[in-house]
Amino acid sequence: MPSEDADIQQPPLPQGWRRKAARAPALLFRVGLGPLLGRRLLLLHHTGRTSGLDRRVVLEVVAHDPDSPAWTVASGFGPRADWYRNLRAHPKTVLQFGNRHHAVTARFLGPDDGAAIMEEYGARHPRTARRLCAFMRLPADGSATSLRRAGRAIPFVRLESESAPKAERRTH
Repeated sequence: MPSEDADIQQPPLPQGWRRKAARAPALLFRVGLGPLLGRRLLLLHHTGRTSGLDRRVVLEVVAHDPDSPAWTVASGFGPRADWYRNLRAHPKTVLQFGNRHHAVTARFLGPDDGAAIMEEYGARHPRTARRLCAFMRLPADGSATSLRRAGRAIPFVRLESESAPKAERRTH
């Protein structure tokens, strides 16, 4: 029996100026200004699943466990997002959080985990959670029930560190 979330239409991928605006934070990381973006964004390096080329995307940190360390991110464009599909093919990668690089392995979370994550995120960031759901065309009024339903439809990925942070990379 199909779930009630199976017919949710994902938002269209950005094009034109919206695509450029979405990529602007990556430029800040590239020139060493990533820490100015705060602790809610990270730069994820990923390998193209067909090209094998290094790709980068800036993602919002939905949850962070500094003791592990581990970061949870969401694919706002669903499972069609290139970075998400690339991680499926190559789950071992590197991320930059603040001014540190971490070797990580992607672990793809199930709908029940997503429900709990979105409910907790909504409690911490109610306005942003409602806007995210509206952007993703998910019905959510901010209640715990609607956030849990939305969380079941959003692909979440936990990026788990394999060791201590790598020394900061320097490019000459």
